[in-house]
Amino acid sequence: MRGLACALALAVAMTAPPLQAQVLDFENLEGWAQDDHRAALTAFLTTCDKISGDEWAPICALAHDANRSDASAKAFFELMFKPVQLGNPPALFTGYFEPEHAGSPVRTPRFAYPLYARPPELQDGQTYYSRAQIESGALRGRGLEIAWLEDPVDVFFLQVQGSGRIHMTNGHIIRVGYAGRNGYPYVSVGQTMIARGMRTPDQVSAQDIRAYVRANPMAGMDLLNVNPSYIFFRKIDELTTDQGPIGALGRPITPLRTVAVDPDYTQMGAPVWIEKTGAAPIRSLMVAQDTGGAIKGAQRADIFYGTGDAAGDVAGTVKDGGRMIVLLPIDRAYALLPEG
Repeated sequence: MRGLACALALAVAMTAPPLQAQVLDFENLEGWAQDDHRAALTAFLTTCDKISGDEWAPICALAHDANRSDASAKAFFELMFKPVQLGNPPALFTGYFEPEHAGSPVRTPRFAYPLYARPPELQDGQTYYSRAQIESGALRGRGLEIAWLEDPVDVFFLQVQGSGRIHMTNGHIIRVGYAGRNGYPYVSVGQTMIARGMRTPDQVSAQDIRAYVRANPMAGMDLLNVNPSYIFFRKIDELTTDQGPIGALGRPITPLRTVAVDPDYTQMGAPVWIEKTGAAPIRSLMVAQDTGGAIKGAQRADIFYGTGDAAGDVAGTVKDGGRMIVLLPIDRAYALLPEG
């Protein structure tokens, strides 16, 4: 789970300053008729009971009966919702995934970089040790290590993604997920490279950052430390191998059906229509089931691409425009329009 803002996961949307809202018809959604609406409804049902607002309970009750076929799922969305465009496109779409790494339950010469559990004294919202302080040993010797990885870049990007699978040297596979953060705001390493003239906007990607840090260990670690935010993990035992990681609503998320959003603008748990441009366009109904420290604004979403290196190769290159449309209960949708 990405979950850099778990405390906001159940927040009701529209708490930010009012935005321009435009209520649309489903005919205005490019590619709507061609989507797999039953797959979207299955993802929606995973977290439907977690949505804040009394108007959602009867919708969720009807959703279960609508999951018989694609036609019934499509009719359900069209009957119960109105598409609402919040803010002004173009949107910014990026991608994330669940990494898989080799690891060890104990420190070894090969596996020397820890994933830390949340320190028991850390309170939500507290400003704690910075990334640089933790990397310099502020938590060393306290027994907080969940696992040890062989590459500090893998640790960093595991924190960016918020969850992962660790293939341990003892043959076990453990799942780890977000447990807390150190209270510092997220700072983009990619944007820092651009600001320093190290890269142009079209050159920066997760793969490029990895390559730079590995080729320049000292300067690379200094670069990673410009992001003072640090993520702590917990072991997750309740997931089966075929389930995705846990999202901000506390349930498994679904590849290419889950998006991370800014809960100040987008209702957590709501269906979200995605029209992504770029090399691999997407026209698909997804669900707002996750959050992220870099996901800010009404036209901003991070698409979950799945687990492993192949998903990471795709997710790491996504930085595309388009627009996102939130599906809201009909009364809620029209209440957003200005009076008169």
